[in-house]
Amino acid sequence: MTDSRPRDRVHTPHVDRPEGFVRGGAVARILVVVPVHNEERLLPACLSALARAAGRVDVPVRVQLVLDGCTDGSAQVPTSDVDVMAIDERNVGAARALGFKHAGATCAAETWFTTTDADSEVDEQWLRIQLEYARTGSDVVAGIVGVRSWADHAAGTRQSYEKQYRTGSAHGHVHGANLGFRADAYWRVGGFRHLRTGEDVDLVSRMGAAGARIAWAEDVLVTTSARRVGRAPQGFAAHLRRLENTYRAESRSA
Repeated sequence: MTDSRPRDRVHTPHVDRPEGFVRGGAVARILVVVPVHNEERLLPACLSALARAAGRVDVPVRVQLVLDGCTDGSAQVPTSDVDVMAIDERNVGAARALGFKHAGATCAAETWFTTTDADSEVDEQWLRIQLEYARTGSDVVAGIVGVRSWADHAAGTRQSYEKQYRTGSAHGHVHGANLGFRADAYWRVGGFRHLRTGEDVDLVSRMGAAGARIAWAEDVLVTTSARRVGRAPQGFAAHLRRLENTYRAESRSA
């Protein structure tokens, strides 16, 4: 569900902000949507990390899990302070969209929406730093993603990934595992589309075109799994496999 291929560097030219587009201001609540497809092994760590991050902010935090076609024990993992809904779309874009629709359809500018993935762990300051960006005028916060363990990959895969993964104040990466936005900016463009891959890039591109101010935030951090078989077609796992195949091919020809 996380993808960092070069196509994910979204260019957002300056445009005039449409009338009624709120700039900055107070955030009264946070809604976190997490799509889940057969994640009983990694989901507990994801939820524990979210709980730690929620403890670092001064506004209420609601976590909405969207169990999408789960056939394992994912439904038994959540605790009583997490909201759960079940769908059978097997589509990450649909899962994110339906999660926000179910939990936040009436939310306006004072609500901050954010999303991560069930195989990922957010940094303890994840929500706090997003709120700082929101309160100083950002409509969208796009953070960066690190890999928890490279044990399942060749050493060259990590080297290739880190070489390609640009960071900085305009890093341009979009990850569904590390993305936040003001609720009114989200609804203004119609929210996530029901895309099996690339739903995050599509959303941020539309928000940028609509005049949203995007913070490319290298201080908003999430670590994710480096598993070889992912949940989204052509997602992060597929990207890592391509890097490894390229590395091996180049090594043989050297």
